[in-house]
Amino acid sequence: MRCPGLFITGTDTGVGKTVIACAIAHVLKRQQPGARVGVCKPLASGCRKMREGLVSEDALALAYFADCRQMLSVISPVTYAPPLAPAVAAEITGVPVDFEAVARSLHLLDESNDFLLVEGVGGLMVPIDGRDPQLTVLDLIAAIGYPVVIVTRALLGTLNHTAMTVALLSQRGCRIAGLVINGFVTDSSPSDRQTDLSMQTNRAWLQKMTGVPILATVPACPPAEVAPHKGRIPEAIMDAVATSYWPDVAKKAR
Repeated sequence: MRCPGLFITGTDTGVGKTVIACAIAHVLKRQQPGARVGVCKPLASGCRKMREGLVSEDALALAYFADCRQMLSVISPVTYAPPLAPAVAAEITGVPVDFEAVARSLHLLDESNDFLLVEGVGGLMVPIDGRDPQLTVLDLIAAIGYPVVIVTRALLGTLNHTAMTVALLSQRGCRIAGLVINGFVTDSSPSDRQTDLSMQTNRAWLQKMTGVPILATVPACPPAEVAPHKGRIPEAIMDAVATSYWPDVAKKAR
């Protein structure tokens, strides 16, 4: 890859990767005016049928917040309707994952942008090829070679999930740019989060256990206000993400 970039992954599904990826794209453009920020969702499932074909709402949100003008088929080259792991969706639909299309998209985005943000699907061990059950998101990260931003929850259980994610990336030789602790959880209310005593210690212990820098701690927001697919991300999230200078995060980790 020619231009600096980051791969945004998560400790599991629903942790808020798209919210954080969109916020990073938006903040990066504010921090470096005039920069062309490319975005890519190489593999997407749970897509909806539109006139243009299967469309990933995550890809639409990424394109909006990055002001990325590439065609949606470039931003999201492999799409499936079933809301399943790509490998499972490929097996069910009988449409194999087109990794050559992924490579073409990454090449086009790399050549036409100053920064590139790539968002994964689920966690590291999600299978991505119906013909090879051992091929996972971790293999995709290693192949692309970008430093990794890990989006993790703020709640109880995050120490285990985050430590395992960091360990797998390290064993594979992938560079880790840092952690984003995301307080937004779709299945909990703000009052539930306030009663979770682990949040008083999780931040410190994530650093103790992994040695990985924390790039941002994103506050919990009411789920109804966090709607990247509708072009809405609260300023509280943007401000939290802006505590890191993302052009340097992408460049220094190279």
